[in-house]
Amino acid sequence: GFRSFSRQRAMADTTEPEPPAAVADDDDNGVAPEEEAQVDFVPLVKLEEVKTKTLEEDETVLFKMRAKLFRWESDSWEKEVKMWKERGTGDIRFLQHKDTKKVRLLMRREKTMKICANFYVAPAIAIKENAGSDRSWVWQCHDFSEEKTDLVTLAVRFANSENAQKFKEQFLDAQKVNKAIEEGNTPEAVSAPKEDAAKPKEDTEEESKQEEKKDEDEKKEEQKKE
Repeated sequence: GFRSFSRQRAMADTTEPEPPAAVADDDDNGVAPEEEAQVDFVPLVKLEEVKTKTLEEDETVLFKMRAKLFRWESDSWEKEVKMWKERGTGDIRFLQHKDTKKVRLLMRREKTMKICANFYVAPAIAIKENAGSDRSWVWQCHDFSEEKTDLVTLAVRFANSENAQKFKEQFLDAQKVNKAIEEGNTPEAVSAPKEDAAKPKEDTEEESKQEEKKDEDEKKEEQKKE
């Protein structure tokens, strides 16, 4: 039993496998030896690197400051209900075209750099204090951030009243320049503010806590209204 099985297994182990049948040189049906294909693939279309222009290359930055932007718009679920919706946080800038000298406001969201505000600072825009806050402004304008012109109501909020005041001064200056251009006059030269003037005031730890508390109070007020 066990011995005969072991003997059969030993005989099976010593049996050499049969070699594959040789392929005759003149056998057309034989398997051809593997050859490396010498083929050069040339792309049908050659793509060249294209640099995207934002038109900011033709403009001078007059003012830049970090802020949070909001837009007054319909609720996602109840269209008849209007509410403030956050558009993003990032640097809000006034840009002056090097040739036409016209000034526009441009704001991009942090990280994504997506545009959340983009409009010509028209002289007719009325900028007002928002809800009695000394660090927030509100206005109506024809915005082009969605690649189509919409009449929107925007509000901007800064870290402190000092930064908010600098923004308003620059807003009014931009309106003066654009008004002069519209009237066919040469606008007064608008130079970029000094480095220390343009730099936002750094928040102290106490101011940061106060800002957070203000945000919480504002949210509570909004929830009460709802």
